[in-house]
Amino acid sequence: MVYLAIIALLVLTGVSGYLYWALLQHQKALAEALEQENNRFRDFEPEMMLTVKVLDPILVAKRESRSARVVADRLPVMVTKMVYQRVMQEVAQEMEQREIDVEMKIEYR
Repeated sequence: MVYLAIIALLVLTGVSGYLYWALLQHQKALAEALEQENNRFRDFEPEMMLTVKVLDPILVAKRESRSARVVADRLPVMVTKMVYQRVMQEVAQEMEQREIDVEMKIEYR
């Protein structure tokens, strides 16, 4: 009976040792993968962007356009889109006058 307990203990010790070794191998592989991933982005600098949000486009439209005063309350989405297009045109003109090359687009979020 004692011999069976010793054999069982030796088998469990061997299995535990193997599992520990496998765990160390997995940790090593994970550490290497993370290091490779970090090396890919080490020299990467984020691109800078300028975002402009018109806080009250309906008010701007009403102030800048006589026809918008009539239409703005009935078609706010269309008027908002037109305000953004106009703002983009004006900023583009200013950048062109200053000879600054820009790429502009309207994004919906």
